[in-house]
Amino acid sequence: MRDSSPTARCPSHAPSGHPAVPPAKTGILLANLGTPDNYDYWSMRRYLSEFLSDRRVIDYAPWKWQPLLQLIILSKRPFTSGAAYKSIWNVEKDESPLMTITRDQTSAIADVLHADYGDQVMVDFCMRYGNPSTKSKLRAMVQAGCTRILFFPLYPQYAGATSATANDAFFRALMDETQQPAARTVEAYFEQPDYIEALAQSIETAYANADELPEMLVVSYHGMPKRYLMQGDPYHCQCQKTTRLLRERLGWDKGRITTTFQSVFGPEEWLKPYTVEEVARLAREDGKKRIAVIAPAFSADCIETLEEINEEIRESFEEAGGEAFTYIPCLNDAPSHISALCSVIRTNLKGWVD
Repeated sequence: MRDSSPTARCPSHAPSGHPAVPPAKTGILLANLGTPDNYDYWSMRRYLSEFLSDRRVIDYAPWKWQPLLQLIILSKRPFTSGAAYKSIWNVEKDESPLMTITRDQTSAIADVLHADYGDQVMVDFCMRYGNPSTKSKLRAMVQAGCTRILFFPLYPQYAGATSATANDAFFRALMDETQQPAARTVEAYFEQPDYIEALAQSIETAYANADELPEMLVVSYHGMPKRYLMQGDPYHCQCQKTTRLLRERLGWDKGRITTTFQSVFGPEEWLKPYTVEEVARLAREDGKKRIAVIAPAFSADCIETLEEINEEIRESFEEAGGEAFTYIPCLNDAPSHISALCSVIRTNLKGWVD
């Protein structure tokens, strides 16, 4: 938490014994998906149970889903997921990379916003699942004097299973506050020019550093059941627009870039093409020997990028005959990304902070 404002004082007009009141300020609460506290079985089970019990993520009827989840899935999956987390764990800080990167992003954003607004703002982060919880961070902001809170889910493209469930947790936390702060949520920023520019610069840097130019850029987004799209979720359309804007900014023709979806879970059809299958098809059928993969739906590198893309999807490409696989990291705390996020925040603070 970044908060350098003066300490609480008793209001000058208040009667004797009135509790001290901190100076009013505006909170900016960043939110990401979440992370287990560790990669051991019980830490993984607690995290996965919370995540997979969310009706925004898995919308099957609880009477049908929960017995399957608690008795079968969570008896095995914590072991495999724990092994995946162990392979990418930040041993030095004893935390997942997502936690490390989100903290670094928060610190960088706080530096910029405090330079802009001084003690008028307070910047912190929370996780939808696991720790630090949305409720605990909202409570800390209220206690620190935040009478207004801007809640910012760090998902460029809106989806019910990401942006909406993060907002749900925020609104539920507000219900427990005796004196609720005024609240705003930040909409998806999938077409924000600075965000597109930051993505393009990361690609140009990766290509400039490559021994040989990739023949195809695979733009891989986290998947979702196709049924959610048919129910009105705008995620698929926003992903497609991000790719189109990115291609136009790069000045490429359509043959150099393709959109795919990863992280399929369960038996029903998800958004296609599936990344793991498409990279193999590119090598086997189209003869592509060199590809690059970028994941614009993730604001920070995490298990789905560091382990799934850079290990499983890489392996799928190479087994099909691919030779050079370049993973382009998420924007993380790159200055261009921090600048883009701060631009979004400034827009949403208008009318609240001068």
